Amino acid sequence: MGYREIKVTTHSHTQMINITGQVREIVSQSGIISGVCYIYVPHTTAGITINENVDPDVVSDIIYVTAKMVPWEDGYSHIEGNSAAHLKASLMGFSQAVFIDGGKLVLGTWQGIFLCEFDGPRQRKVLVKIIEG
Repeated sequence: MGYREIKVTTHSHTQMINITGQVREIVSQSGIISGVCYIYVPHTTAGITINENVDPDVVSDIIYVTAKMVPWEDGYSHIEGNSAAHLKASLMGFSQAVFIDGGKLVLGTWQGIFLCEFDGPRQRKVLVKIIEG
């Protein structure tokens, strides 16, 4: 199997969008019972993370803290003016790997997969590749 693409439209400058359902659907459609699901975002100002998906305050806190750690304006050199987005995306990371067992993603009770937007609003894509084994 090649990879599948999830299209995500972001609506805010900084946003975390839960894509767990879409990734689960791709895993289900693959028919793979055991393996690894790779989730990758091919953008330099967006990332992928796994974190709590039940209490929305966790997402708010992540956005709040990353804004404090990497302020939007701080004397950066990048001419486009979005260095903070590049830095936040690098800190978050561009991929995650999740085991598949019994045809399902192996995530903790409270875990979800999030696209992290740091320079929106934009049209984003997330690539999902499943490896059997």
